[in-house]
Amino acid sequence: MLKYKKINIFLGSLEFSSLTSKVLWSQLTNEAKSRYNFDLNCDDIESFIHEYSIRRTCILRSFCRKSGLQITMREYQFESMNKTSRFNNECFNELDLINIYPIIKHVPPKPSDAYQFFTSGQQKIQQGLLREGFDLISEALNLLNNVYGPMHPEISMCLRLLARLNYIMGDYQEALMTQHKAVMMSERVLGIDHPQTATEYIHMALYSFANGLSINASKLLCRARYIILVCCGENHPQISLIDSNLGLILQSYGDYENALKFMEKSLQLNKIFYGTKSLKVALSHHLCARIQSCRGDFRSALNSEREAYQIYKLQLGDEHERTRESAQVLKHLTEQAVVLQRRINDVVKGQLLVIPSLTIQQPSFQNVLEMLNVVNGILFIQIREKDFEILREEFAKQSTDNQQTSVSSIAITEAADQAAALLNNETDWKNNT
Repeated sequence: MLKYKKINIFLGSLEFSSLTSKVLWSQLTNEAKSRYNFDLNCDDIESFIHEYSIRRTCILRSFCRKSGLQITMREYQFESMNKTSRFNNECFNELDLINIYPIIKHVPPKPSDAYQFFTSGQQKIQQGLLREGFDLISEALNLLNNVYGPMHPEISMCLRLLARLNYIMGDYQEALMTQHKAVMMSERVLGIDHPQTATEYIHMALYSFANGLSINASKLLCRARYIILVCCGENHPQISLIDSNLGLILQSYGDYENALKFMEKSLQLNKIFYGTKSLKVALSHHLCARIQSCRGDFRSALNSEREAYQIYKLQLGDEHERTRESAQVLKHLTEQAVVLQRRINDVVKGQLLVIPSLTIQQPSFQNVLEMLNVVNGILFIQIREKDFEILREEFAKQSTDNQQTSVSSIAITEAADQAAALLNNETDWKNNT
C-alpha cells in the first residue's frame, strides 16, 4: 500500500511533462478573465506579443523575478527564430541557469505613529499649509528610520515627498540633494532596474533642470526611459511622461528636430491611453505646436494648436483660461504664417532675392520650467494681494465666531502666504490634465 502511494505521488509530480503550450495558454487566458475580467483575445503567445507590442525580454524578466530564477546575461536569440525552429533549437540550455532564489512573501510591521504623522502631513499639504506638512513628514521620516533602519522603500517615499515640498517652496538645491538620497535608496532597496527607480530618476531630472543642470537632466531621463523599456515595454504611460520631459529639455537646447520626435511619440501614446479628446492630448498638441513654431513650420504648428483649441473648447468651454490662451496662440501663429507667406510671394515675384529669416524667439528657461511643472503634475496658483487680504479677513472672522476653534494671527498669516502654492497628486494633474 505504501509503495502504491509513492508511485501515485511520483506520477502526480510528472503531470507537468504532459502540459502543452496550447493547454497552458488556455489556463492563462482563463486566469486573466476570472481574476482581472480581461479578455486576451489571442490564440497563442505569438499573437499576444504582436497584438500588444510586448517585448520578449520584458516577459522573460518578469518571469525570472516572480519565480526567483537568475539566468546568464547574454543575447538570447528570440527575434531571429521562426515558429518551426523554436522547437528544434532551444533558446536556453542548462548553463544559462545560474541560481534559484526563494520568493518570500510576508507582511512587514507597520509603525502606526509614523504613518499617522505621514497622513497628517499629506492633509496639511492638500490644505496649502506646506511648512506644517513638511515638519510632519520630517517627523515621520525620523520615526521610520528608528523602526526600519536607514534603508527602506517607505523611507525613500518620504524623501521623495520632502524633495517635492522643497522644490515647491523654492529651495531647488535642497530638493535636488534630498531627491538624490531617494534615488540612491531606491537603487539599493528596489534595484537599479525597478520601475519605481525610474520614477525617482524623473523627479531628479526635474530638480536638476531647475538647478541649471540640463545635461544631467537629459541623462537621467534617458536612463529612466531605458528602465521602463526593459521593464514594461514602449507602450506605457511613463514613456509618454518621459518623452514630454525630454522634448521640453531638448527644445531649451535648440535641438528642435529630436525634441519634436519625442513630443510626437508622447502625443501618440496619450491618444492611446487617454483618448483623442482628453486634456492630456490637448497639452501634447500645444507642446508640439510650440516646437513646430520654433522650427518655422507654422502650418503644422497651426494644425497642432487648432487641435488643442478644439479639445479645450469642448472640455472646458470658451471662457476657460486655457481656451483663451490657446486662442491667443492661434492668432499669433496665424500672423506669423501670413508674414512668412508674404515674403515667399515677394521672392516669387522677384522683389526679394532670398527669404528673410523670421525672428523666432526661443523659449526662456523659466518658461520651459513652468511647462515641465505642468507636465509633471505640479501646479502653482498665483494669488493677488487683494485675495490675501480677503483670506486674512475670512480667517479672522471665523476665529472670532468660534472661540473654541480660534486660530492665532500667526497661523492666519502663514495660511494666507502659503496658499500661493498647492501640491497636487504626484502621478496626475488634478482637474486640468
